[in-house]
Amino acid sequence: MIQFIKLRSIKWFLIKKISSLNFSIFLLLLIVFCIMIGSVIEQDKELLYYQTYYPLNSTSIWFFNWKVIVFFGLDHLYQTYWFVFILFTLALSLVTCTFTVQLPALKNARRWKFLKPVNKMNQKDSNQKKKKSCYYINIIYSLLNYNFHIFHKKKYLYSYKGILGRIAPIFVHVSLIIVLFGSIVSSFCGYTAQEIIPKGEVFHIKNIVKSGRYSNLNLNLVNKVNNFFIEYNPDNSIKQFFSDVSIYDNKFLLKLKKLMFVNSPIIYNHLFFYQTDWNIESLRLMIGHYNNDIKVQIKLIKVNNSNKLCWLSQLTFYNGKQIYFLIFDIKDKVFLCNANGFIINEVQIGEKFYLNGIPVTILDIIVDSGLQIKIDPGITFVYLGFFILMLSTLISYISYSQIWIYINSKEFFFSGLTNRAVLFFEEDMIKIYANYKTSISTKKNLDDLLQVKFLSR
Repeated sequence: MIQFIKLRSIKWFLIKKISSLNFSIFLLLLIVFCIMIGSVIEQDKELLYYQTYYPLNSTSIWFFNWKVIVFFGLDHLYQTYWFVFILFTLALSLVTCTFTVQLPALKNARRWKFLKPVNKMNQKDSNQKKKKSCYYINIIYSLLNYNFHIFHKKKYLYSYKGILGRIAPIFVHVSLIIVLFGSIVSSFCGYTAQEIIPKGEVFHIKNIVKSGRYSNLNLNLVNKVNNFFIEYNPDNSIKQFFSDVSIYDNKFLLKLKKLMFVNSPIIYNHLFFYQTDWNIESLRLMIGHYNNDIKVQIKLIKVNNSNKLCWLSQLTFYNGKQIYFLIFDIKDKVFLCNANGFIINEVQIGEKFYLNGIPVTILDIIVDSGLQIKIDPGITFVYLGFFILMLSTLISYISYSQIWIYINSKEFFFSGLTNRAVLFFEEDMIKIYANYKTSISTKKNLDDLLQVKFLSR
């Protein structure tokens, strides 16, 4: 029996510690510290990267080297079991606090609390008003005007309003638990891929740059970039760039076709396609006459010329002569330069020109569309959790107020309590009593015997 009591005492001691505010704050600070480390140390890089930038003989003030990073899993911190354990402990603390503190407090708040003995009301140090003549209906009517819920038992009245203010902390805990759950699901079950696809090309999702331990890649989808184009501002700066993308199943049946651009992704079956970048890949040329032509594709190289991007390519003829193609954007002309860098001609797409007496036509400028493909199964939980958190935070500003009234043939005791906005509650108490006094002033002249005093907790 004694051993059972000791075990029970230990259990309640642990529950009390886990559900305490100090323990939750400590866990939050610990999580913030871990996130700071994860922000400083690059995540999901190759081992060679950490060996290069975090060598063993580093003279940096940081004590991290690549062995420490790999041993503690700091290269994929958000997927380590110890970080997930911290999140789980925080969720356990919130759940324990909800069931041992918040729910009992809510149950206690909804309980009818009639303060019967007069000396008990005096012990509350509450505002009291002693009257010679009182009427139930008058004070009830005054309380109803201020949206109080009223309970009556014999000579006692109990009223309250703002019960939502006591429910809000519970939903704050629920929202945080949902956010933590969604974050863990996203970290372990999501993945991110980067693809650079020329327009007109079909592609599968292959270039995975980040993935969770339990992520699952859908291999049944076939994707195609039908077209890519850029919208320019009047000053020739880029306003927006667009990709026309089609999604097919493994039988090449069209499932979705949509025009996407920056900040307007394609969403299909929880898969997100984001427009992130673009590049001019190559030039497609036709060399020779139509009855004896050769179609070639030459690679373009991106060059930063005086802080202005351009793309450059080279074509060498059989006699050793070199011609350079220079492009500044996909809507401008193509400039032809000699080996000395002087512009010798300007041509449009589809325009025929001659090099060493050989007809050449630029058929097309091949443009790459930079796509980020991402699946995040926990994002719905994260959004839901933050929505509940914002809503419950607003609701928590509702004051929970209580009023006790004791009435007999000779006395009228008036007591109030609120958890916030004491001054506003004091004004409401004065107005309630003023309404009550006005409603009975025609019958008898009442004198206040006690000074008004309000409490909050």
